[in-house]
Amino acid sequence: MHTDSENYKKYVNARAKKSPLAKDCLRAFLVGGAICTGAQGLLALYKGWGMEKDDAAALVSVTLVFLTALLTGIGVFDNIAKFAGAGTLVPITGFANAVSAPAIDTKGEGFVLGVGAKIFSIAGPVILYGITAGTLYGVIYWIINTFF
Repeated sequence: MHTDSENYKKYVNARAKKSPLAKDCLRAFLVGGAICTGAQGLLALYKGWGMEKDDAAALVSVTLVFLTALLTGIGVFDNIAKFAGAGTLVPITGFANAVSAPAIDTKGEGFVLGVGAKIFSIAGPVILYGITAGTLYGVIYWIINTFF
């Protein structure tokens, strides 16, 4: 059977499940907001224990990374992500999941060829392009401030 791209698009669109956009956005907003609210609560808790704001903020980041990696490891984070979609991509939790999920999935292949080789398979491009963009913007900023 030979189909051209237009017929194929019609075929796919007729069978593709329609996304409930409003419901998906609401779920993402609520779960992402809950993660951020929880982080703010942790910040208040750590500051209440007498920590300086910068130290408390660093500990909040560490706590969120730990909890995300733990929830990813026991399979709970995937269920939250299926429910909330982009709401779980609050930067630090999304990044922690992107690093820990490939490591967990490939642990059966060993530490070198499995975990070591594939741990940054998802997060690697983010790191690469984030560092490249940051460096480029830093150079532009330096040039503007130095010569203008």
